[in-house]
Amino acid sequence: MTTKADPQSAETVIRKGLEEVGAEPDQISRDASFESLDVDSLDLVEIAQIVEDEFGVELTGDDVKDLNTVGEVIDLVVAKAA
Repeated sequence: MTTKADPQSAETVIRKGLEEVGAEPDQISRDASFESLDVDSLDLVEIAQIVEDEFGVELTGDDVKDLNTVGEVIDLVVAKAA
């Protein structure tokens, strides 16, 4: 079951997930790159699990491999939950 994710709720969940994997809260923005946040592929897997738990949206490795910014993930979650 997929729960509708609007941009604001998706951003809140992803921001919380990034903080859980060690990103500095004051550095997290839609334009922030994962590299600048020191977020690696294992961290992205953890965030994908949080998104799936919250919204029922599955993000596969192929979905996230080419994403570079927080905003790109937010947009993907919103699109997949629509």
